[in-house]
Amino acid sequence: MMGYYLLIGLIMLASWYVSHKLKSKFKKYSEVHLQNGMSGKEVAEKMLADHGITDVKVISTPGQLTDHYHPTKKTINLSESVYNQRNAAAAAVAAHECGHAVQHAKAYGWLKMRSTLVPAVSVASRFSHLVIIGGLLLMMMSLSGVGQMVLLGGIIMFGMGTLFSFITLPVEYDASNRALAWLKTENIVTSEEYKHSEDALKWAARTYVVAAIGSLATLLYFIGIFLGRD
Repeated sequence: MMGYYLLIGLIMLASWYVSHKLKSKFKKYSEVHLQNGMSGKEVAEKMLADHGITDVKVISTPGQLTDHYHPTKKTINLSESVYNQRNAAAAAVAAHECGHAVQHAKAYGWLKMRSTLVPAVSVASRFSHLVIIGGLLLMMMSLSGVGQMVLLGGIIMFGMGTLFSFITLPVEYDASNRALAWLKTENIVTSEEYKHSEDALKWAARTYVVAAIGSLATLLYFIGIFLGRD
């Protein structure tokens, strides 16, 4: 158990470090104004148009780092700073979210798989810990057989979330690759601005990597409890 707590502690430290670096990078690159003078909104609209996507709308959403693509509503939701600002960070984020829209338009396999899992994972993630705790309590109450079954059910539910986090990785990296390729090919950014955009998206992707590793470590811990009890 001490080994697990040490691992989780290291993952939490890594998560804090990556989050800190991400905010630091975005703050730094937000001060690098694009030579072409385009805002995040304009970058997004041009990338969508260049890919022949006409049914997706670019809108502003409150908050910081709240940018996302909504496949059902067909909207690119850009945080206020990204939507209005004209810098390398805004261009990178706007293009990345449009990368998801391009994935959707091209029926990218990993995105389709992730979208299929969303309904089940949203429910499983919400209740998995409660089910696991319920299973452990039942086992402590001398209801070992029932408790083990409940615990196993909770582990399966948690495992769905872990699977989802790993499926998210290729989706995010591919969206960044599409964004960077377009930014470079269409000369949206200079060579120096491209380096800044690439670095910002690299740190953003690492947040998903750390989250996936943390979820896997927790899943293995729960499995270990189940096997030990069994």
